[in-house]
Amino acid sequence: MAELRCVPVAVPRDHPAFDGHFPGRPLLPGVVLLAQVVEVLRADPEAAAWLGEAPRLSAVKFLAPVLPGADLAVCWTPPGAGSRLRFEVRRHGPGDDAAGVLAATGQFDAGPAAR
Repeated sequence: MAELRCVPVAVPRDHPAFDGHFPGRPLLPGVVLLAQVVEVLRADPEAAAWLGEAPRLSAVKFLAPVLPGADLAVCWTPPGAGSRLRFEVRRHGPGDDAAGVLAATGQFDAGPAAR
């Protein structure tokens, strides 16, 4: 069974995506969170080769907001041939317990090289 891989991602408190999203209660937009996931996966040679040039996101659920001052942990298990790459994003922010809070889950379908 493949091991779970996790990479910490620092989200600057002054990240420009917080501006205007939403006034009075800023939170990290889902598209920015997903961009972080793709960036982390592209930095892993095995995951990058599996995803291919145009990753195909087949499902995503946003479960908890990511507020200024929180960091992320992007976790995934390397997929088998032809399967899906499942990921989760844990939020580590003020008041969260040591394991973090599950902020998002999702999966990518196999890229051309893995099909």
